[in-house]
Amino acid sequence: MCGLSVKPSPVRFNHLLLLSLVILLDSKAQQTELEWISYPPNGWEEISGLDENYTPIRTYQVCQVMEPNQNNWLRTNWIEKGNAQRIFVELKFTLRDCNSLPGVVGTCKETFNLYYQETDSEVGRSLRENQYVKIDTIAADESFTQGDLGERKMKLNTEVRIIGPLSRRGFYLAFQDVGACIALVSVKVYYKKCWSIIENLATFPDTVTGSEFSSLVEVEGMCVSDAEEEAENSPKMHCSAEGEWLVPIGKCICKAGFHQKGDACEPCGRGFYKSSSQDLQCSRCPAHSFNDREGSWRCDCEDGYYRALSDPPSVACTRPPSAPQNLVYNINQTTVSLEWSPPADTGGRNDVTYRVICRRCSWEPEECVPCGPNVGYSPAQSGLVDTYVTILDLLAHANYTFEVEAVNGVSDLSRTQRLFAAVSIATGQAAPSQVSEVIKEKVQQRSIQLSWQEPHQPNGVITEYEIKYYEKKDRIYSTVRSKSTSATVNNLKPSTAYVFQIRAFTEAGYGTYGPRLEITTKEEATGRMYIKNARQNPVIIIAVVAVAGTIILVFMVFGFIIGRRYALAVKFPGTKTYIDPETYEDPNRAVHQFAKELDASCIKIERVIGAGEFGEVCSGRLKLPGKRDVSVAIKTLKVGYTEKQRRDFLCEASIMGQFDHPNVVHLEGVTVAGVGVGFKYPLGFVSINHFLFYSSFFFSPGKPVMIVIEYMENGSLDGFLRKHDGQFTVIQLVGMLRGIAAGMRYLSDMGYVHRDLAARNILVNSNLVCKVSDFGLSRVIDDDPEAVYTTTGGKIPVRWTAPEAIQYRKFTSASDVWSYGIVMWEVMSYGERPYWDMSNQDVIKAIEEGYRLPAPMDCPPGLHQLMLDCWQKDRAERPKFDQIVGILDKMIRNPNTLKTPVGTCTRPISPLLDQSTPDFTAFCTVGEWLEAIKMERYRDNFTAAGYSSLESVARMSIEDVMSLGITLVGHQKKIMSSIQTMRAQMLHLHGTGVQV
Repeated sequence: MCGLSVKPSPVRFNHLLLLSLVILLDSKAQQTELEWISYPPNGWEEISGLDENYTPIRTYQVCQVMEPNQNNWLRTNWIEKGNAQRIFVELKFTLRDCNSLPGVVGTCKETFNLYYQETDSEVGRSLRENQYVKIDTIAADESFTQGDLGERKMKLNTEVRIIGPLSRRGFYLAFQDVGACIALVSVKVYYKKCWSIIENLATFPDTVTGSEFSSLVEVEGMCVSDAEEEAENSPKMHCSAEGEWLVPIGKCICKAGFHQKGDACEPCGRGFYKSSSQDLQCSRCPAHSFNDREGSWRCDCEDGYYRALSDPPSVACTRPPSAPQNLVYNINQTTVSLEWSPPADTGGRNDVTYRVICRRCSWEPEECVPCGPNVGYSPAQSGLVDTYVTILDLLAHANYTFEVEAVNGVSDLSRTQRLFAAVSIATGQAAPSQVSEVIKEKVQQRSIQLSWQEPHQPNGVITEYEIKYYEKKDRIYSTVRSKSTSATVNNLKPSTAYVFQIRAFTEAGYGTYGPRLEITTKEEATGRMYIKNARQNPVIIIAVVAVAGTIILVFMVFGFIIGRRYALAVKFPGTKTYIDPETYEDPNRAVHQFAKELDASCIKIERVIGAGEFGEVCSGRLKLPGKRDVSVAIKTLKVGYTEKQRRDFLCEASIMGQFDHPNVVHLEGVTVAGVGVGFKYPLGFVSINHFLFYSSFFFSPGKPVMIVIEYMENGSLDGFLRKHDGQFTVIQLVGMLRGIAAGMRYLSDMGYVHRDLAARNILVNSNLVCKVSDFGLSRVIDDDPEAVYTTTGGKIPVRWTAPEAIQYRKFTSASDVWSYGIVMWEVMSYGERPYWDMSNQDVIKAIEEGYRLPAPMDCPPGLHQLMLDCWQKDRAERPKFDQIVGILDKMIRNPNTLKTPVGTCTRPISPLLDQSTPDFTAFCTVGEWLEAIKMERYRDNFTAAGYSSLESVARMSIEDVMSLGITLVGHQKKIMSSIQTMRAQMLHLHGTGVQV
């Protein structure tokens, strides 16, 4: 049977909706026979009658109360439900009281049953009871007696029942009589819907109510013509189960050029505009503008008037200002001062500024050229707010023309002629400009020869130059003069720093001094004292010559031996090449060459901040003569050290002393005890002169052995990240990685292989600058014996080391790149231990079989791909540090490549997963899983929230975890990481339906 619906016109939201029903069946509305199926045929009977208003109706009646065991069925025709999921059935019926029927008390009933059957189409006229679903047993609120019927007092009962949710195209209703005297007066079947409306300039279509009594169906509206959605707030409403529109959200607003009138948007009229959809009404065109069309978002300017690009459409059109007034000037040799009054007409704007045009002219009229960049303007040449300017550095005895123009925001848009005030001036005589280019020609112990270029603007004939000089430490100056552009300054002290300045002189006077030039005279020749004394004693001359000859011969032989021994340490000019301190037989010599010796009295130790392999690490202050004290870290050599420990300790200083890069820890210097850093004392040289000569290369005994480096306030990178877990943006983390890569690029370019690159060996200062440190060549970590793998060649940090370095001890820059990939993983996981609790042997085996660390949580895919590139098995396939720096620079310049939704960086499935991660599918309870990941403290949190199975846990998101009251970011990430792995195992191993 086709349903009957009455659809009203679109209505406003605040109207009371009375017609929210869609009628599918109404037996009272049918005038012909209903022809429903009755079984058995002598049960329900269709008859004609009158309702309470005496209107003819078709009814079904049954009243076989005299016979026991009645089972009379009545089925309606097939009812197509349309889009409805929740159906209402309204029954109106009369029922006779059994007490008014004598003799049938045991068999008479006062109820009947209501059933339904869902089908996609009509199933014929057969009726099978077992295919029907019972809705309810229907009882009468009021029953009638025979006397009532005779008096035409029909006691009509009304009952409503709900069916749903329905999923098929249609259904049948069925009525079962089990021995009652009943008449079905009316059967109405309907569902409810919200009719289409217009609200907040948005149209909402007809919407069928939800399947549940409390459900609200969210409906997104469509803006009416010439309207648009409000920013980030699209229009929505909710259709209630009763067919009413509720909870309006968002709205539409009329576009620029249109305004709201009722439920529609109308265009602005001629002479009006609306520049933004946020404006409520159209506005009249501002001054000096117009439009002659409807629906305008702005008005055009009249001829001669303009609107700047930065002006909103609501601003009146304006014009350029008139010329400045009352321009006056003042000349002081080659300096000109200009002053003027504001223009009479500002063009209707308040952003008037001034600009000055300078031209140098010949004595012939109209032959002028721009002044050029050598002329200065104070405070500026253009953008002047005040009405004055000073022009500097003009040429002497020259003609100039100055134009002062007033400009505003529309001056550059105007096509009319410029308006300005102008003045012509002739400059007078002036002193020369600075002598800026000074060259040191020859530097001796007691004299310095200088040369220079003539000033760029001599402003006349230069007659002489004055050279002022003084010792840098006392600033008591002297002067010499020269007629040419060169001079020699004599009577200077050897090994002394002097400062020189030069100025030129003309008839107009002296110019200003040029920039300072600092030069240090040469050292006094060795043996000068002996030569001076030798003038008085010829015997001394002979002795000195003999000793000198012997020394020269010894040094030639000794130098030849040393030259061959240390040929590998030759450093050619202009190159940066790392020199291995191991090539030196005596480590003190390497220290002397590469590190600065510090006096222990300049070092103040304040507190112990850690312990290293060789001794304690302290913080303190370093105060060098003539310099400010600075914070430093001090590595000390513990008491009772062996000779090998001392050599290794000094070796690290010799390495650090060769590096100078902002991302490599800087060595301030060393203090060394015992044997000097010069040559070993040669046997056979026993004269007093020999002893005095060689003793100059020895350090005095008793000094502590210390390495002094710059102080890094935030300590090692791994501990710093664990302390601040989750507190940095991805850009900040990538910036740290970029700094580490830059430091490693510098070391790689020098030919240095670190061998022990890890987050624990990166130091962080107060500005979050990361610097590579710890050049001790794969030291033993005392508190973590599992961190190294012993081979015949020493100890290796397995979790950070490339496969070829573990297996064959092949350490190269490519193996450092592998280690850098592990450092990237440490940084993005905030200091998590690589490979977690796997043993070293398991790590080696897993890597050999192709396993690689998965992406940490919230790690951008591009960063994890760079890690995987660093972990290529073939070292030739790994990127160079120069390429890594370039990749990270591109990511920093384009932050969109680093965006990834929280929790979307899932870990890849690998057959080796079982080697490093528990099989979560083997656990039976949530408690066992939490205990396995050491998060059993949250067992009650999961239980209270209703997470009783691992399948429900596998569906959790980061928001679900946070809702349990787990506030520590590190714990949140650990639990989510385990959930992602569990999810992956379920999909990979069991093929469950858990949604990843």
